[in-house]
Amino acid sequence: MSDKYERLLDYLSQTDGRVTAAELAERLGVTTRSVRSYVTAAKAAAHPLPIISSSTTGYRLNREAYATFSSGIRPTDSNTPRDRVHHLVRRLSEASDGIDLHVLADSLYVSESTIESDLRKVKALGEESGVVLSRRGSIVSLVGSESDLRQMLSRLFRSESAQGFLALENVQREFASDDLGAFKTDLIAMLDSQGYFVNEYGVSSVLLHVAIAVDRVGRDQPLPQPVDASLPPSPHSPVTAALATLVRSHFSVDLGPTDLEYLSKLMTTRVMTPGQNEPVHVAATHASPDDLETVRRIVAQVREEYLVDLNDESFMVRLALHVGNLVARAQDNSYSRNPLVRSIKTSYPMIYDLAVFVASQIQRAKSITINDDEISYIALHLGSHLERQSRREERITVAIVCPNYYDMHIILRERIERVLGNELAVEIVVTRTDVDWNDFATDLVLTTIAVKGHGENIVVIQPFLTDSDVDNIRRAITRLRRHRRRMQIKDDLLLYFDEQLFLRNSAAGSEVEMIRILGELMLDRGIIDDTYVTGAIEREMLSSTAFTDTIAVPHAMVMSASRTSIAIAVNETPMQWGDTRVNVIALIAFSASGRRSFQTVFDQFVEVFADRNEVAGLIKRSVDFSSFIEELVQVIDK
Repeated sequence: MSDKYERLLDYLSQTDGRVTAAELAERLGVTTRSVRSYVTAAKAAAHPLPIISSSTTGYRLNREAYATFSSGIRPTDSNTPRDRVHHLVRRLSEASDGIDLHVLADSLYVSESTIESDLRKVKALGEESGVVLSRRGSIVSLVGSESDLRQMLSRLFRSESAQGFLALENVQREFASDDLGAFKTDLIAMLDSQGYFVNEYGVSSVLLHVAIAVDRVGRDQPLPQPVDASLPPSPHSPVTAALATLVRSHFSVDLGPTDLEYLSKLMTTRVMTPGQNEPVHVAATHASPDDLETVRRIVAQVREEYLVDLNDESFMVRLALHVGNLVARAQDNSYSRNPLVRSIKTSYPMIYDLAVFVASQIQRAKSITINDDEISYIALHLGSHLERQSRREERITVAIVCPNYYDMHIILRERIERVLGNELAVEIVVTRTDVDWNDFATDLVLTTIAVKGHGENIVVIQPFLTDSDVDNIRRAITRLRRHRRRMQIKDDLLLYFDEQLFLRNSAAGSEVEMIRILGELMLDRGIIDDTYVTGAIEREMLSSTAFTDTIAVPHAMVMSASRTSIAIAVNETPMQWGDTRVNVIALIAFSASGRRSFQTVFDQFVEVFADRNEVAGLIKRSVDFSSFIEELVQVIDK
């Protein structure tokens, strides 16, 4: 139930007004009755926080209450099912001899039947971690290894942070570790001083394990020594020794060698990467030669398949170091969570798709499985490199109109260039009042003269630039760039559609079935062959191609089509696609000659279908192919 109401809350958080039960039911793929059940469950989980407002016109999120709920902060007298399960896991994990069920019920001021219901949830959670809920009469206990019990505690705590970052203050409060923030500061400083890159996304996870270890060792429940005592102890690295010192200093606890070794391994694979402030050739010595060779081969494949140049030694070394840690995590099935998965996938579909391709090659080379969280980390590597190398968006050209009065126009220009110099280039400054606004050839005109009925390329500002003026200019720049990008692809994009490749209200039972339906249209016309359809299905299995809540863009990772084409299904009733539901499914096939347009078309095609309201109108009015094209043009032109 929790994953369902979390999806409901996530959807409500993206809307400003009220949302009807029917709209929520359509989005979640359930009945309106189920929606009401999810709302009730969400309210119960957040009680007494009023996170959802209900009325005859629909549901609306109370954002302030939701923010408090999402942070994990609860009123001290809260006694929700989630709180009780949390409390039961903590108490049972600390009581090796078990606890009487009647005592548990009395201590939580609930009935025994309520405790029985809560214990069923504890049992299910334990089974995910290899822990068994044991019953001996009225005595209840958790049976499992110390490692499994800690995994259960970690899983329980992280489940409350499924929608974002793990909140440090929640870990501190739960494990009475008031010094955890200072410990984190010193830990990062220590790693930085020893020349490591620090992954802030992974630090909170390690801190949770540190808090659990300190708490359990303080209760005389350390991780046991290896069974084979004849094995020599692992040598302590400088990081391990420093970690032991930090824990002792901040928490007055001495961790045993097994605990230290486990925490050090977590840091090595999730948080720290060597090579900071080192020349590339020195940093490369920290990477496995095999990992470097794998990355170099993949970079060559990306250049061949996508015409994207990643051939930069610094980038390849850092990615190879990341691959080494990724392989270690995958082999232990201990993947790093990434709270940015959804935003990366939606905002940067092409970069994410490149990351899927890279991940698929790593999977084959290393015989591992890579999930969406880890793919998103690869996307961050790719995105940061491509952003540094990108020259796709030139600076916007600007004319400034500021009537001459002493040196006011000079001060205004200097201020604009100081604040916005990376985004625009001032080409001309006009200091007259008699201006013909049609004479300007620049992208934007910034003027201190009020202009009635001016176009979107004219922005009225104050003689002394204000923060509001800066915001208005940035909005104009964003609007101009968006329009420019869309116009670049409009004609090409329309060339890829064909009435014979258009379906309206075409039902399919699964993603694979829909890919085959659209693929058949292309097969019949000789655009692709069977291997392309198989490739598109294999790509879908790697990671869902539902890049937004409205559209899925299945495709293969090869460009073997006879011509670049898009087979598209526009459906009034959404279908399940991965973990979301989509109304538009577009199978894209690119030819080898279309490589250069792939990145632009792919990104912008997804962007066109990103606005839920615009797409809803397009779906409703696209009753046939000609009306679809007409609606698509209008959406692109906006």
